[in-house]
Amino acid sequence: MRQRSRSWRGAGLTIGLVPTMGFFHQGHLSLMDQAIKLSQRVVVSLFVNPTQFGPSEDLDKYPRNEDRDIRLAEERGVHCLFMPRPEDIYTPGHQTWIEVTEVSKGLCGRSRPGHFRGVATIVAKLFNIVEPDMAVFGEKDFQQLQIIRTMVRDLNFPVKIYGHPIVREDDGLAMSSRNTYLSPEERSQALCLNQAVGLARELVLEGCRQRSEIEKKVRDLIASYPLARVDYIFIGDPETLKEPETVPSPALIALAVHIGSTRLIDNGLIP
Repeated sequence: MRQRSRSWRGAGLTIGLVPTMGFFHQGHLSLMDQAIKLSQRVVVSLFVNPTQFGPSEDLDKYPRNEDRDIRLAEERGVHCLFMPRPEDIYTPGHQTWIEVTEVSKGLCGRSRPGHFRGVATIVAKLFNIVEPDMAVFGEKDFQQLQIIRTMVRDLNFPVKIYGHPIVREDDGLAMSSRNTYLSPEERSQALCLNQAVGLARELVLEGCRQRSEIEKKVRDLIASYPLARVDYIFIGDPETLKEPETVPSPALIALAVHIGSTRLIDNGLIP
């Protein structure tokens, strides 16, 4: 992989990276489209990273379809699909980790301890292997995007990071590989996430600035869906991921909700 990248760079070509865990949907494909617009050679990594899954999480059942992913990447015009094995990435005796401490504390970091340590480490490894000029990440996991931006700044990676807006289904559900876990009834109730983001935005734009008041109304909305259970609701600063009692401007509303046994996330920026 590194030889291929260096041969492109030697020819004066810019390289873009799209890190993924595969099972491509339109959201992944839109990241590839963005990278193709911004760089001359695009590498898509496909690696279900075991170190970002907790002991009781869905590593073993995480959806996979490598043949389909290869076809979709090729049709999209991707120049290289990088598909390492876990033993290639985490060699025996691996003991080095990257932690981005402050922005990883809340939101998903609170309920998924160790998750972002695994994310930061695998992304750093991919940057060292592929040596891209830029990388594209989806904004659906906004905390992850901020963690990567912070890591790049703090460790002086020569990689420009681009965020790409959330891609949604026609009814507003944010696209996710985990949506395939949902039964038809769960799928309809999962719309509460986007509705909750919309409610928070509407309340702020109408002049409500008390975080606790907005959070209560968002929780009440989600509680009206019998299959939904809130993991967290965040309303705060999109840069620092802190939550002052008075809603800042701009603000981020982000949430994680269990729909049945499936954990989904969504977010939106409020001007």
